[in-house]
Amino acid sequence: MPWKNQGGGPWGPGPKGPWGTGPQPTGPRPPDLEDLLRRGQDRLQQLLPGGHFSAMGIALILVGALAVWGLSGFFRVQSEELGVVLRFGKHVRTVQPGLNYHLPYPIETVLLPKALRVSTINVGMTTFDDTGRRGRTVRDVPEESLMLTGDENIVDVDFTVLWRIKPDGVGDFLFNIQNPEGTVKAVAESAMREVIGRSNIQPILTGARSTIENGVQDLMQRTLDKYGAGVLVQQVQLQKVDPPAQVIDAFRDVQAARADLERLQNEAQTYSNRVIPDARGRAAQIIQGAEGYKEQAVAEAKGQSARFLKVYDEYKKAPDVTRERIYLETMERILGGSDKLIVDSGAAGSQGVVPYLPLNELTARRPAANAGQQQSGGNR
Repeated sequence: MPWKNQGGGPWGPGPKGPWGTGPQPTGPRPPDLEDLLRRGQDRLQQLLPGGHFSAMGIALILVGALAVWGLSGFFRVQSEELGVVLRFGKHVRTVQPGLNYHLPYPIETVLLPKALRVSTINVGMTTFDDTGRRGRTVRDVPEESLMLTGDENIVDVDFTVLWRIKPDGVGDFLFNIQNPEGTVKAVAESAMREVIGRSNIQPILTGARSTIENGVQDLMQRTLDKYGAGVLVQQVQLQKVDPPAQVIDAFRDVQAARADLERLQNEAQTYSNRVIPDARGRAAQIIQGAEGYKEQAVAEAKGQSARFLKVYDEYKKAPDVTRERIYLETMERILGGSDKLIVDSGAAGSQGVVPYLPLNELTARRPAANAGQQQSGGNR
């Protein structure tokens, strides 16, 4: 006998079996699959012209699918990115930031590396966010920072490398190296150890920072170019260059002693620069005075010699006259400064000697008398 399917079968409505009522469901009932398929079929028939799967409807579906597939090739490259277009996995071109297009998948795909961004790698130290202090904390990594110098000393070096992808080497960066950041860090540490190993500790701790930075940068760039990594090293910055913590106090004492040595050397050089020119000036003055005295003595000797030669020439012409003239000039020169008065009393017709009047003595006594009067007046 047929029965109506009212949800309970021949045992009545409800989920009953031949042994009574079965277990009742406690959660939400799962969706009916047949009902979902029927609803989707009805909605598709409403969209198709004629309400059924005709040739026109299938063509419209294919055209729409092709349009969606073609539009899926548009993509946007951000300001820090470069678009690397791959055709069946092969690099065919690189596009700049902006809206671009490539053939839809699976013909072409695109990779968007951060090629225009400058990345930073720290070697010898690591930074992490400290929630307790609300800032970034730097922690030293001794296995990376401790290095051996050329004079067999140990130095603690922390440095930072700034690098980016070469504009024309994006393909090399993506396909030639597997771990770019790890490769750059390993090359940086190796280059720094090589440069430090060729240098002594004293220049490293004092004034060779720029030389070390430039040497590490050049060595890193050559190594990465040999690898074909497509990486451009922009700058190497030394953050800390110190001796190991166990001996840093002794090294500081040595540095202080070296600073004192340089200070004393500079003071001595300053004193030398002040004293030596003064001594050279005095020496030049003495030499010039001696040269002047020499020229004066030579000139006087030449003048006296010339005068004697002239007198001798005149003497040969008239010896008697010359002897008399010489005698008179000599007596004039000798007696010209004498205080004695000589009176010739042997002349003919002389009346005798004039009475003696000591004029010279009177003139000498008068100033003495005046001085005595002034002294006696002062005593009064």
